[in-house]
Amino acid sequence: MPRSTRDVQAFEARATDAELDDLRARLAAARLPEAETVHRAAPGPRRWDQGVPLADLVEVVDYWRTGYDWRSFEARLDRIGQFRTTIDDLGIHFLHRRSARADATPLLVTHGWPGSIAEFVDVVDELADPEDADVPAFHVVVPSLPGFGYSDKPTTTGWGTEKIAAAWVELMGRLGYREFAAHGGDWGGNITTVLGGRFPAHVLGIHSTFAEAPPGLTTDGLTAVERRWTEETRDFWRHRAAYAKQQATRPQTIGYSLVDSPVGLLAWILDKFAEWTDTEDSPFETISRDRILDDVTLYWLTRTGASSARIYYESHNSLDPELRVDVPAAITMYPRDIEKCPRPWAQERYRQIVRWSSPEAGGHFPSLEVPGHYVNDLREGLAAVLAAGR
Repeated sequence: MPRSTRDVQAFEARATDAELDDLRARLAAARLPEAETVHRAAPGPRRWDQGVPLADLVEVVDYWRTGYDWRSFEARLDRIGQFRTTIDDLGIHFLHRRSARADATPLLVTHGWPGSIAEFVDVVDELADPEDADVPAFHVVVPSLPGFGYSDKPTTTGWGTEKIAAAWVELMGRLGYREFAAHGGDWGGNITTVLGGRFPAHVLGIHSTFAEAPPGLTTDGLTAVERRWTEETRDFWRHRAAYAKQQATRPQTIGYSLVDSPVGLLAWILDKFAEWTDTEDSPFETISRDRILDDVTLYWLTRTGASSARIYYESHNSLDPELRVDVPAAITMYPRDIEKCPRPWAQERYRQIVRWSSPEAGGHFPSLEVPGHYVNDLREGLAAVLAAGR
């Protein structure tokens, strides 16, 4: 890894055979609990009332051990283009796919938790080099958050969303992109909001699948659908957010299990893919086992179960209530996402919403669930953003 703060070096992901053998051995030797005690025969979401059903987990663990091919994912990352650089003494890993189009716009894409760069490997090429010359093209940069994937693990506190956003501006500058568009969901949406609010001189505009309104807004004047959104979001944080409370308060404690047990890590992450996707029963209705296992295996091989959880410790409920975004913004609210913000509320923070979209399908991981729609929506949203900024 280069020590010069200005260096950007090519990077290749290579797990050793010993690491992969160890993973398979741990999977084979896993100690599993008894089956859940409720709704085992019930179809649909009720099967998941106590978490990942034993039968589902056993099936995925067996495939992970005997059928899954990590090497193909490593090759996929290499084809896109991987790099590392050091910012504020922390190594940052990122994908960088330059477009062949002369009119391409730099685009920074930020993932969240329990996602990773694996969320975007299937859409990067379409965004960079679309077949249709009339749709926008992008130089795509997808960084791994600090403590995630092949980025370094912070050894001190302070790497919250504000510092990450500042680091992303530095990263884009090193790549020659003084001005760029930004996109993200989950923590990536939060960071994208900070980028648009704090760095308008560099950010041409934003597209987000996560809009966080200022606190204390009234439901007066909202439509029935918007009221339902607020109720669903409130229910989520009251009854289904134990993972966030744990990671925001005791990330080190849960980290031991996530780093030591691949089955524990798989269950922790698979639970979210199941609950947060637009499916009736299993996340594999819309997302392949391979792609979810790419994500989980990346966490496993890089031992980032604890370090990734710390983004909650650093930044949970930390978005500045006074922050306003004046650059053009396009916002998409997918119907099965865990947080959905009414447009009147969003407008209190995002002052120039140029496109608002509410698709009929999709959840928290739209680039994996509905990739075709996701790419088109992102193109159209950013086209509106860039047009408004001219």
